[in-house]
Amino acid sequence: MTHPIRKPNIVLLGIDSLRADHLSSYGYLRLTSPHLDRFAQQGVLFENTFSAHIPTTSAYGSMLTGMDVFSTQVVALRHKGPLREEVKTLAEILREQGYATVCVGFSGNPSSRGFDEYLDYTAWGSWDEGRLPKAENLNEQAIPALERLLAGDKPFFLVLRHMDPHAPYLPPTPYERIFYHGNECDPANNSMQPVLAFKPFRDFLASWLPPGITDQAYVTAQYDGAIAYMDAAIQTIFTALESRGVLDETIVAVNGDHGETLYEHDCFFDHHGVYDNVLHVPLILRYPAKLPAGKRVAGFNQHKDLLPTLLELAEIETGIAFDGRSLLPLVRGEIASHESEFYITECTWMRKHGWRTPHWKLILALEPDFHFKPAVELYNLVEDPAENHNVAEENPDVVAALTVRMQAWIARREAETGLPNPIHQQGDWHGHEGVGPFTSSQQAYDTLHIGNASQAKRLQEKLKAEAEVAAAAAEEKPKAKSRARRKKKK
Repeated sequence: MTHPIRKPNIVLLGIDSLRADHLSSYGYLRLTSPHLDRFAQQGVLFENTFSAHIPTTSAYGSMLTGMDVFSTQVVALRHKGPLREEVKTLAEILREQGYATVCVGFSGNPSSRGFDEYLDYTAWGSWDEGRLPKAENLNEQAIPALERLLAGDKPFFLVLRHMDPHAPYLPPTPYERIFYHGNECDPANNSMQPVLAFKPFRDFLASWLPPGITDQAYVTAQYDGAIAYMDAAIQTIFTALESRGVLDETIVAVNGDHGETLYEHDCFFDHHGVYDNVLHVPLILRYPAKLPAGKRVAGFNQHKDLLPTLLELAEIETGIAFDGRSLLPLVRGEIASHESEFYITECTWMRKHGWRTPHWKLILALEPDFHFKPAVELYNLVEDPAENHNVAEENPDVVAALTVRMQAWIARREAETGLPNPIHQQGDWHGHEGVGPFTSSQQAYDTLHIGNASQAKRLQEKLKAEAEVAAAAAEEKPKAKSRARRKKKK
């Protein structure tokens, strides 16, 4: 009698606010990620992975379903209600395949539906509370969970949502000084003046930055230090898998949900905007049974491609028509790239959409934003990869052509799904009930306020609680229908 071959374990490290260009394996000059660099040498690194739909809520909506925003209808930070019943999450798919499923730090998100167990950890803090060991707090939940899963008789799916590169950047000693040696409060330095003058974020930033800070380079060094600290803590996860002899039979994926703006584009130390520092994220896969070591793949891909890739690696057939496609043909050299031009959206602190090609980036505001930016932005990504020079006025023909292509894609996806473009259906997306779309940048500036770190934490907890209530209601709905049918039969 032959026994069925056990499916591989799957571990997904979803890293919040991690921009690809701040990892040393992606060419960053600072050595921020030696352990992830070594991990990449043992697997496949994808050089051009993009988070097409900003922020976290919509990014994971694609990452964990294999679908785009038209299929998920999840496009905003403050998404109302659960994920559509018709869309299955990776946790639900794998549970049906006999997997034990656990997530750490990711409860209350529309796409986190379907896990057997949810664990949380402390990832918010302030200057007064001191340095914050986010990754160690995660490991204190993740390592015991991993041991429990390894003691079981099922393959497992473990999701770890790391928050270290997400503000507040408060890496523990010695990482807060590993990339900075100077006086962050030097009175001769005024680089923090525009940051702290931005009223919507001023209180939040002041709650976790050193009092009297003047040097923006210190804040960027804290971001890099947080990555380096997290990198060391992630090695603990790899070591645990290796010591138990299961690392090589486990599919391990490292993926950023979105990047981060540091001192660019006036979107200081946050992840709103659809510039490439927010869209371009790392993706590294390791699974020696099917993936070569030390390979770099240059082809374009998006979050929606991750789930089909993991399922193909695990040899799991679902019959689901995903919007994304497996990346293994790129790894094998059968094709050069997936879509090289694609639709982009953001609905965090601004509501915008656009179209990105290898040459051009078009950004269209759907309402005035709180940075007083122009309604139309166009960037030549070949000549201006940092997107510092808006050339929309000089190139109206390019704006028109890209707009036509974007609108054609929207119309196609609306026809294919039978659903509207969700970016136009967001109502009070900003969380201010009854306000509706902003009519001026001044109104947006005066209305939006992130508050201090404690208020930001409470906002996250509120969104999480609302999502959990919506998910519970959605889960109860089919049960109620079933009870009604049974009662009718009686």
